[in-house]
Amino acid sequence: MPELQPVILSGGSGTRLWPLSREKYPKQLLAIGEELTMLQATAVRLAGFQSSIDGDAAKVRSPIVVCNEEYRFVTAEQLRAAGCHDARVVLEPFGRNTAPALTLAAHASLADGTDPILLVMPADHAIKNVNAFHAAVSTGMSVALDDAIVTFGIVPDRPETGYGYIQAGGAFTKAGQASGGAAAQALRRFVEKPDLETAARYVESGEYLWNSGIFMMRASVWLDAIHRFNPDMADACARAIGERHVDPDFIRIDAEAFRASPSDSIDYAVMEKLSEDASGALRGVVVPMSVGWSDVGAWDAVWEVSDKDDSGNSVHGEALLEDTQDTLVMSTSRLVACLGLRDAVVVETPDAVLVADKSRTQQIKSLVTRLKLDGHPHAENHRKVHRPWGYYDSIDSGERFQVKRIVVKPGASLSLQLHHHRAEHWVVVSGTAKVTVGDQVVMLAENQSTYIPLGVKHRLENPGKLDLEIIEVQSGSYLGEDDIVRFDDVYGRSGG
Repeated sequence: MPELQPVILSGGSGTRLWPLSREKYPKQLLAIGEELTMLQATAVRLAGFQSSIDGDAAKVRSPIVVCNEEYRFVTAEQLRAAGCHDARVVLEPFGRNTAPALTLAAHASLADGTDPILLVMPADHAIKNVNAFHAAVSTGMSVALDDAIVTFGIVPDRPETGYGYIQAGGAFTKAGQASGGAAAQALRRFVEKPDLETAARYVESGEYLWNSGIFMMRASVWLDAIHRFNPDMADACARAIGERHVDPDFIRIDAEAFRASPSDSIDYAVMEKLSEDASGALRGVVVPMSVGWSDVGAWDAVWEVSDKDDSGNSVHGEALLEDTQDTLVMSTSRLVACLGLRDAVVVETPDAVLVADKSRTQQIKSLVTRLKLDGHPHAENHRKVHRPWGYYDSIDSGERFQVKRIVVKPGASLSLQLHHHRAEHWVVVSGTAKVTVGDQVVMLAENQSTYIPLGVKHRLENPGKLDLEIIEVQSGSYLGEDDIVRFDDVYGRSGG
């Protein structure tokens, strides 16, 4: 029975989707106009997948997710919320691009002694036609079983300068044909993002597909390819995963070994070299597909894949539009009114608002770069900051005070900690709080409060079955989040 192992690469930052996407909470963790986040939608994308290869039904494994260590708790929580309780999460201590990430996942997939077919999917893509995607995956499996390395190309519906292209040529002789799937083609070459004239020529020729960044191959075939084309990467990743520590939630690799790995993408490290492999031992294949795909790389792409009204407007949240056309409006916390706009993007969050020409949304990255250079916190964090125990929302602040709304999940606990520069007042709004202040432990109910003096150890816990909500008022000479000394933390966080 062939086994299909979904591999989800969840390491992107999504700076072109600022202000909704932030460095500390990137786009794959967001539900952009949808019920599920992009990570969750990717994790459940193979639900209901059925394929039979030579009469043998394929088995779909629980996904392997490779993500940055910083996003580990919210990633695990989103996977659980999506019903992926058995997902394995491989933590990268720092980014090394997609080729090392896939190499780690390939090693992890071999842990039980089988050699599954890996379906490699970025966590931040959108696919509207899931049935057509399943058909393409089935076609890809038939050639991956024959040890080909498969990439999936998107049949272009317009000249596009924001995507790379793949040139296909000639049908692969052993290509399978699943119901509704397109025949696999030999992979001729990858092409960088073209200018508009070149892109138009590519689309007109019928030989070129958009590079989707979705791949498929046996785990052993990928490891052979990395060893052939980039032995330093192969050795570093093998050592890093070989020294892994596995706990109930995460696979933690050896950071020092992984640091030695070169940084490279799947395309550059392997795919573009397949046609140059003189031995012919490694074969590249492309499966064309039309599945309503978008990499959701910028706000214009969000507008492209969104439902629109008769004036071409896509509206998410509370908005009032008049004499406005072909515009994307996203409101998260208040009414947004637009008058006389054409081809615009308006994105509102509680702490930042973006107004841009839709044709220039690829340049938003430069705005984020400026924010970072200025040390502006809006480049990294939202006003609402997620933590493994829940979240806090910074409601108000002044020179020597800050007000937060804190929500703690049932059974969750903040670390035992102290602050050198601030005192805190807590008022319970709803739920039950177990509060440690120095040597005292008290239970607080709704409308009750407590005071934590500067320099005193304290902890907040939720012993109940409902969310605990409190209002925290901080006062002191310094109110930064780095003024925390942790003594005990159930989530393994350390330091101050």
